[in-house]
Amino acid sequence: MGYYISPRFLDKLAVHITKNFLNIPGIRVPLILGIHGRKGEGKSFQCELAFEKMGIEATLISGGELESPDAGDPARLIRLRYRETAELVKVRGKMCVLMINDLDAGAGRFDEGTQYTVNTQLVNATLMNIADNPTDVQLPGSYDSNPIRRVPIIVTGNDFSTLYAPLIRDGRMEKFYWDPNRDDKVGIVGGIFAEDGLSQREIEQFLDTFAHQSVDFFSAVRSRIYDEQIREFIHKVGFEKISMRVVNSAEAPPEFKKPDFSLSHLIEAGHLMVGEQKRVETSHLVDEYNRLNRGKGYQSKPTVTETPVSQPTINQTTNNSHLTLETQAQVRQILSQGYIISLEHVDERRFRTGSWQSCGNLPIDGESDAISTLEFCLGEYSGEYVRLVGVDPKAKRRVVETIIQRPNGK
Repeated sequence: MGYYISPRFLDKLAVHITKNFLNIPGIRVPLILGIHGRKGEGKSFQCELAFEKMGIEATLISGGELESPDAGDPARLIRLRYRETAELVKVRGKMCVLMINDLDAGAGRFDEGTQYTVNTQLVNATLMNIADNPTDVQLPGSYDSNPIRRVPIIVTGNDFSTLYAPLIRDGRMEKFYWDPNRDDKVGIVGGIFAEDGLSQREIEQFLDTFAHQSVDFFSAVRSRIYDEQIREFIHKVGFEKISMRVVNSAEAPPEFKKPDFSLSHLIEAGHLMVGEQKRVETSHLVDEYNRLNRGKGYQSKPTVTETPVSQPTINQTTNNSHLTLETQAQVRQILSQGYIISLEHVDERRFRTGSWQSCGNLPIDGESDAISTLEFCLGEYSGEYVRLVGVDPKAKRRVVETIIQRPNGK
C-alpha cells in the first residue's frame, strides 16, 4: 500500500532533526519539535512514514507512561530512554530520535478538574532540563561526567496550551501545527484506498462528501466495509465455535474476498458512522444521570430543599433563591456566549493560599438546570467560599472568576 507523506510535514521534520545533528556556530537550536493539531489527522503516522523514509530509528514513549503510582518513575523513564537513544546514535551510526506521543494527555492540565500530580511536575521539569542541557542527562542516583550525544525529541499532542508554559517556549520547543489541506487529504485518502481501484475523481468525491471528517475516519470506513464478510463468517462457524476457529485452530486462517469498494457503498458506510458520531455528541446521558443523582441520591447529605436555613451569598437575594439576581444574570450571560460554567470551593484556612477545589461543571443544556445545580452546590458548601468560573472551551482559558459565597455570610 503506497502511503502518502505530506511534503510540508516531511520538510518540517527533516529540517528540525537534521539541524539538531549539526553544529552551527552561534545558533541555539530548540531540542523539541511539538507537532499538534486536531485528533485523528495522522500526526504520529506521518512521523512514522517520515522516519522510515529518512532511515531514522525512533525510541517511543506513550503519554500513558507519564503517570505512575511511584513518584519520579515517569521522569526517570524519560531520562533513561533519552540516554538509550543517544547510545543508539553511537552504535547504529545514524540519526535517532526520542518520540513522545500524546504529551498533552499525560502531562497537560485541561481544566480545574484535572489532577496536577508530582509526576506531572517532574515530567515538565525533566523535559525542560533536557532541552537546556541535552548532552548532560543524568539518571537519579548516578552521575556520568562524559557528555552524551544530542538527540532531538519529537512530541505530538492535540492542545499544547494545556502544557506548562515554560516548557513550550520558543527556545525549548519549536511548534508545528498539522492541519492537512485538501491536497494533503486527497493524497492520504488515496494512499489508504490505493489497492481498491478507486479513481482520483472518486477519491475526491468521497473526501468532499465528508469534508469535515479527520483522516482516520476514512481509514475506519475502509475497515468497516469488511464487517459484512466477517459477520457472515461468524454466522457460518457459529458463535459457540468462533473462538476456537480463530485463535487456536489447526485449520488455515480464514480468507476473505475483496469486498465492494464502490463509491456508493463507501458513502453509505460513511453516513452510518457519522450518525453514530452524532448520537455520541447529543446523548449527554451523564448529565441526565447526574441530575437524577442530585434529585434522588446522596441521601447522607441534605439537599438544598432540606436545609432549613441557607447561608446568604455576597448580596442578599430579593427572592427565595440562594442566588442573587446579579449572579443569575451572570450565569445567563456566560451560557449565552457558549462558555462552560464550573464551580470551585475552598475553606477559610486554604483560602489564604488559593487552594481552590473543583465542584465540577454545571449542565449547559439550560439556564434552569445550571442555576439549580449552582444552588445545590452552595448548600453543599455553605460554610466555605464558592467561586463561579466561566471557561472558554475553544481557547481552554478562563474568562470569568467571581466569588459568589463567603463563609458565614461575610
